[in-house]
Amino acid sequence: MAGCRSWVFCLTVCAVSLFEASAEIKVTIPVGRFFTYELLRETFQNFELYAGRLYDDPMIFKCNQQNFPDLPEWLRFTQRHPYDNGFLYGTPMSAGKSVIEIYATNKRSYETARDILVIKATAEKMLPYQAEFFIKLREIEKVLPSSVQDEIKQDVQNLWDTEALEIVNITNALDRGGRVPLPLAGHFEGVYVKVGSEQYFSDCLLRVTTSEHQNQCRAGDKVKVPGGCNFCSIPSNCITWCKTELFDLTKQQPAPPAPTMGSGILEEGGDFNPPESPPSRDFFPDYIVTVIVPLILAIILCLLLAYIMFGRREGVEKRNARTNQIQLYHHHTIHGNSDELRNMAGDRGAPSPMSTLPMFNSRTGVRAAPLQSDSIPLIMAQHDPYSDTLPRK
Repeated sequence: MAGCRSWVFCLTVCAVSLFEASAEIKVTIPVGRFFTYELLRETFQNFELYAGRLYDDPMIFKCNQQNFPDLPEWLRFTQRHPYDNGFLYGTPMSAGKSVIEIYATNKRSYETARDILVIKATAEKMLPYQAEFFIKLREIEKVLPSSVQDEIKQDVQNLWDTEALEIVNITNALDRGGRVPLPLAGHFEGVYVKVGSEQYFSDCLLRVTTSEHQNQCRAGDKVKVPGGCNFCSIPSNCITWCKTELFDLTKQQPAPPAPTMGSGILEEGGDFNPPESPPSRDFFPDYIVTVIVPLILAIILCLLLAYIMFGRREGVEKRNARTNQIQLYHHHTIHGNSDELRNMAGDRGAPSPMSTLPMFNSRTGVRAAPLQSDSIPLIMAQHDPYSDTLPRK
């Protein structure tokens, strides 16, 4: 009986989860207010019927506008890791309805699920006074949960000295030209949080517009929190004062009126006179500059190269005549020994080279009988055209 109840419970949970995953979710948001929707992985998880437990499967979400390949201009999606929840966030600036398709893929079982999110933006008056703060020690995924937004909103309420505040927009610092931080502890991307209110700015916020504060920020000095304006309850939610901006929409000039549409018919102004043909132009100077001059330079370079390669080369006889006879004799000896070793390499049965014999004549190849006297020179005194060039003691 207990096993039957567990089966019924599991089937009921699966049916409910499948129904919720395929249901259409409708959300209404005023224009100019921040919208966020968290995609929970638990909504798309599968139950194991045998164990009756919930898998902690990695999920990947993909979102797009219905019948379009991407999201609307004002809406963004982020998911840092498959084991994290996804977030849809943005601020609509005009009234209308957007139908968002949400696809979830289970990375363990490769099952997919589909959700439909209908976002309806209603027309509403924009908040006249807005302020934008930069939070350095936060990332966009850590700020989008509603609990963190309430913490930031509470700090700004104390700073603004009013509770009538609304979050207008939250933007990642990377989308505003920020640099990717180092993958080390204590380094964060940073986020920009914009809030708005019907009430005018407080004295703490108006200190940002003073010339003294701007000069300190421009000089790069460490700007301290103005006295009595430190309402940061959590260190990670503290704002950067030099990047705080105030926006007074009541002083902004209205947009210019749209141009009026005419009838589309030209007014009477006489007959149409087409422009005359342009005067003729002589292209011969351009031809000389672009073709003849480079050709002449190429011919001159070719002649100069030919003179260097052929006219400046000296012959072998002239070079030998200018070379020292001892150096030339040494050069011929090296060449002769190299040729002899090269010939021996092709035949293993060749006799030993003469250069390795105890006594030989390097020019004639005649070997002398070994004698016991140590006064016999290594090179025999025969007629040799290069013997006169050898050094004498």
